[in-house]
Amino acid sequence: MKKLIFFLLLLISTGIFAQKRVETSIDTTKNKIGAEFKLTLKTSVDTLSKVIFPNLKNFGALEVIQSYPVDTVKNNDRYELIKKYGLTQFDSGRYVIPSVKVLINNKAYQTQSIAVEVANVQVDTLKQKMYDIKDIQPANESIGNWWKYLLGFLLIHIIAAAVYFFLRHKQKKKIEEEVYKTPIEKATSLLNNLEKKELWQKGEIKEYYSELTDIARNYIEEAIEIPAMESTTSELIAGLRAASVRKKMTLTPETIVNLERVLKQADLVKFAKSKPLEFEITEDRNKIQKAILTLDSSIPVEVPVEEDVLLNEAQRQKQIAIQLKKKRRQNIITAVATVVFLLMATTIFLMVTKGFDYVKDNIIGHPSKELLEGEWVKSEYGNPAIKIETPKVLVRTDLAKTLPKEGLALVKEMQSFVYGSLIDQFYLMVATFKYKQEGQVDLKKSMELYLQTLESQGAQNMIVKQEDYETKEGVSGLKAYGTFSRINPMTNDKERVYYEVLLFSHEGGLQQILILHQEGDKYANEISERVLSSVELKQESR
Repeated sequence: MKKLIFFLLLLISTGIFAQKRVETSIDTTKNKIGAEFKLTLKTSVDTLSKVIFPNLKNFGALEVIQSYPVDTVKNNDRYELIKKYGLTQFDSGRYVIPSVKVLINNKAYQTQSIAVEVANVQVDTLKQKMYDIKDIQPANESIGNWWKYLLGFLLIHIIAAAVYFFLRHKQKKKIEEEVYKTPIEKATSLLNNLEKKELWQKGEIKEYYSELTDIARNYIEEAIEIPAMESTTSELIAGLRAASVRKKMTLTPETIVNLERVLKQADLVKFAKSKPLEFEITEDRNKIQKAILTLDSSIPVEVPVEEDVLLNEAQRQKQIAIQLKKKRRQNIITAVATVVFLLMATTIFLMVTKGFDYVKDNIIGHPSKELLEGEWVKSEYGNPAIKIETPKVLVRTDLAKTLPKEGLALVKEMQSFVYGSLIDQFYLMVATFKYKQEGQVDLKKSMELYLQTLESQGAQNMIVKQEDYETKEGVSGLKAYGTFSRINPMTNDKERVYYEVLLFSHEGGLQQILILHQEGDKYANEISERVLSSVELKQESR
């Protein structure tokens, strides 16, 4: 009798335990129309158990608007699986979320039913004004960013204007910086260049007369050695008459009078806005040229001593070399400054319009982005071969040192190939094992051992999610993914790493694919997706 009671209690307790294998909870039992009820199903199983949560479009009268991924929390030798559903209803009333089946190792366990209430949204029309429905307005997505485009537009025009004025100023000074042997050679060259500009033909009469008289004044200051540039017209003519007597120059009164007339005409153009006729402009230009030539021919020529000639020539050559060296240095500094300025302006413009991440990834550079956009390679690795597409060719490596002796004794053949290292921004490993004793490999147990190996290599606070995986050709496997923390041995900084592991038991062996990269690296995520989507297992040739 006691034994009968014992077995009866055992059956009852077993039934109760079975019903509690799946815990059911909900965030709220009362909500507004259209709001989300978050239903949670939780179960705790050992590492070898297979759990299938219901994949439904409706829980009774409530619609499933979101089926969240299963969260897996590892607790010693067990896994706690948490599945959440987002439910809603657009009609008010009282509803019941019915009991559903959760399969654990092909055995059904019922969840608890939960009563919920969907309430109307109360509107007080006495306090809240009612308005007609507005017409549909065209969307303007760029209205909020108009200032970015305006700033970029202004920045480009400022850069263009700065470059234009810099080149114009450089062109203007280029002639003045040229090295001339004599003042008359310089004056003649500048007069010819002035005519090529065709300033007065373009209506720039004031600029034409200003350059014309500056050429004459510069020549007089350099050749006759009087302060012509700072002097007024009257002071210049008086100084020229005095210098002609002092230097015993053979000047006719007509030469000085013609020069004075042109200088006074230029003063009227510059200060009184006088506009000479075309023939007057031509005559003034000819008078200046004739006056300069006459002044140059009237300067007495001193016969230098031969030693003085050689000394002056050496000094002149030295001065020319110094000026050329200075000019080259200035050109280099100007070119470098211009390039730096343009690069900075372009960078600022892109940062304003595109954002800092765009500049960092596309101008400064991003290793994962370069991998993603490089030339990919399709190849086969191991035996039985894993066909896979990778951004770089994988290099053969030896895993024997990392395996325990007990496990190594069971292995008949082992091959492994990697890209990068465990501390790089992106790491990829492909490995295949064939065992001495043929048989089906337990993927769940193998995955557990694999994750423990990662923990032994420094992975901390590991979050594990698992799901069944199937290649395009229908080969089934097991996938684990999630994140863990580790200490970077190069920087001693703590970093978060995203991992993905694929395991297959194919042709009596074990095939592994491991991917590691920094969490949040969007380019590395794209690489992982492309790599894993290309995985296929080749049938062993016999």
